[in-house]
Amino acid sequence: MAELFTIGHSTHPMDGFIGLLKMHGITAVADVRSDPYSRYNPQFTRENLQSELKQNGIAYVFLGKELGPRTDDPGCYEKGKVRYDRLARTRLFQEGLNRVRQGMASYRIALMCSAHDPVTCHRTILVCRHLRDKGMRIRHILENGALEENDAAIKRLMGMLKLPESDLFTCPEQMIERAYDIQSEKIAYVQNLDAAS
Repeated sequence: MAELFTIGHSTHPMDGFIGLLKMHGITAVADVRSDPYSRYNPQFTRENLQSELKQNGIAYVFLGKELGPRTDDPGCYEKGKVRYDRLARTRLFQEGLNRVRQGMASYRIALMCSAHDPVTCHRTILVCRHLRDKGMRIRHILENGALEENDAAIKRLMGMLKLPESDLFTCPEQMIERAYDIQSEKIAYVQNLDAAS
């Protein structure tokens, strides 16, 4: 079964972050941040991260244009807020998913963003939502190095949202989709419309 990982760089020191990747045999990092720079954690700026990973024998690819939570496509916005459902249907996003799938044939990939908790990050709520299928196992590398299966993460999200696993009128898969939709609405990027005007 194909296996995909995700990780949040959070506030890790670089050596700690690389240690987590090595602990799980990661050979490539796919950066899915729209803006691969960090004011608060400058060790994770794109160029520095790429250099550090290379020194440790880990490949780096930037996929923020394809799989990032922000987009230049105005059709993906409603009242200044990104709609993940629209973003997921774009050609660019689908190309990004295909690049990940193809890359998995040669690399052990971790999708990387900044948030430490996978259920508060688009890497899970947007990207993994559209990569999950019966032929793929998705696992999240947590801050302490433990792994959380994607199904367990979504079950945890449903608990946070106080959603039952199913009810009289809704099957489990529909309830999972509802959880994704609710969390998408909570975390989606909102344009600063004042700055734009």
